[in-house]
Amino acid sequence: MRVEVLMMQVAIDLPDHIAQRLQQTWGDIPCRVIESIALEGYRSGALNESEVRQLLGFATRYEVHGFLKAHGVSFYTSEDLENDLSTLDELNR
Repeated sequence: MRVEVLMMQVAIDLPDHIAQRLQQTWGDIPCRVIESIALEGYRSGALNESEVRQLLGFATRYEVHGFLKAHGVSFYTSEDLENDLSTLDELNR
């Protein structure tokens, strides 16, 4: 079975002086824009971990965890904690 992934292209217009400053500070502007979308999408709940991994081209979820941690975004949720505590309770029985 073949799954076709459709892609959307997005173009933005930046004043040259701002684009130059961002290029000096960030280097690859398109890469930073994609990273910003991934971070905000994850923070807001619009994207899940798998979607962030796909968007950024990471091979593993651990790369996503490293990316999120490097940007101060928690990937361990209160739901994860509840699940872990439940598992511990079951193991201790």
